[in-house]
Amino acid sequence: MLYQLLYSLHNYPALRFLNVVRYVSTRTILAILTALLISLLLGPRFIGWLRKLQIGETIRTDGPEGHKKKAGTPTMGGTLILFSLVVPTLLWCDLQNQFIWVALAVTTSFGLIGFLDDYRKLRVSKKGLPGKVKLLLQTLIAAGVAAYIFYGPLYDPDLRFRVALPLIDFYRHPLAMLAPVYLALAVFVIVGSSHAVNLTDGLDGLAIGPVVVASGTFLILCYGTGALIKGFNIAEYLKIPYIAGAGELAIFCGSLAGAGVGFLWYNTYPAQVFMGDVGSLSLGGALGTLAVLTKNEFTLVILGGVFVAETLSVMLQVGSFKLTGKRLFKMAPLHHHFELLGWAEPKIIVRFWIISIMLALIALATLKVR
Repeated sequence: MLYQLLYSLHNYPALRFLNVVRYVSTRTILAILTALLISLLLGPRFIGWLRKLQIGETIRTDGPEGHKKKAGTPTMGGTLILFSLVVPTLLWCDLQNQFIWVALAVTTSFGLIGFLDDYRKLRVSKKGLPGKVKLLLQTLIAAGVAAYIFYGPLYDPDLRFRVALPLIDFYRHPLAMLAPVYLALAVFVIVGSSHAVNLTDGLDGLAIGPVVVASGTFLILCYGTGALIKGFNIAEYLKIPYIAGAGELAIFCGSLAGAGVGFLWYNTYPAQVFMGDVGSLSLGGALGTLAVLTKNEFTLVILGGVFVAETLSVMLQVGSFKLTGKRLFKMAPLHHHFELLGWAEPKIIVRFWIISIMLALIALATLKVR
């Protein structure tokens, strides 16, 4: 909205400098700053409003003992993240770009599911929405979006079911999947990412840190996938898929990163607010959707390695207990295991952040090793 207005004014001699807003890079920077300011400025009032409404976290009785002191901390802070993400995206993106609407659709719809889950936990039942209901709703949304991505107007027909793998030249070694298999993969990535971030959100700032790192990395990947600089095709140079229009997603990624950093200001240890399922489900869904839209489904396994490890720890713990009656970890997800080993909460958080940054660098390094 604001982008189109400002750009329309650049024809006036005194406002020629507004020509810069036509560049994705300029609008990405503006989106980051806008999201950051919204999140930082609205944070105190939003947290105060949550306290006034007595929207506080309930702590599971079987969790680590040290978590009991967190009971009553305002939750559903993901609502602030979503607002800080959506507003800059609408302000600075080309609203005729369908990639943006797909990303927003998944993010907001998954956020709504998380909102309903959080609301039920606070007002109806501590269990929230039944797990099967959440999974069904997310799967239906992801399936609809995946069908639109692959059968709609976003991709050229010869690109739809092509697969991009890390370290593999996309053009020299053409690989493809059967349509049903790729659709199933896309649904799995979107829904799986959502739940992986949800499982990771167990310590102050633990989930939002890697989300910011991942969104910053996706900013680079999206820009490289869809941007042309004076006719120079970055994607072909890097031997990754060129997807016309996908470069606009860099602005969405910038908004996500800015909103995440602003939220982290209040979510860092000791947290003044938690994101709740409204935040974790929507952010995970956003990362999964970005991966599918830019054909980085397998790169996400590297980039989101922290989320993958947290999810695998739960699966291995449950599987081991059912098969042998023994637990592999003191507690799952993985961050609780380290808590019970005696690690201080800030140490776990910062070390997981460091690992996230290292994995992001590895993911970016694969662009040059093809």
